[in-house]
Amino acid sequence: MELHTAAARKFLPVLYIFTVLLAAGAATVYGWTGEIHGRVVCDVCGDSSIGPEDHVLEGAEVAVLCITKTGEVLNYQAFTNSKGVYTVAETMPESDRWDACLARPISSFHEECNHLGDATSGVKFTYNRASGYSYAIKPFIYRHANAPMYCM
Repeated sequence: MELHTAAARKFLPVLYIFTVLLAAGAATVYGWTGEIHGRVVCDVCGDSSIGPEDHVLEGAEVAVLCITKTGEVLNYQAFTNSKGVYTVAETMPESDRWDACLARPISSFHEECNHLGDATSGVKFTYNRASGYSYAIKPFIYRHANAPMYCM
């Protein structure tokens, strides 16, 4: 029993030093988390206003390109969920955080609503949100090639 206690006494200082070093190392790494989200909508009548005939687009593809404070270029690909919402999120060191971004619609896989609206070729913005906060982008709009008769 005494041998086991003596070994434990020798091990405890090593464990203490390891714990202190681990805690000090973790304390010096500061993380930053950013999020970009938006929605993709089908403007059925092509009237540039959201009405009861319009609907969200599930599975639409959106590309987000960001440049970090250190000049690194990051390219993200996102798809909308059943609510038409896409999200891009990243956690990185504060010194490498996003500086400026460009979000643009890539494609809509909807059978009829797959023509990109005129004013939604992309959105450029400076990302100046604090860690943990998100940036909301205005909806990207797709239209039918030919508006249905009930829109006339």
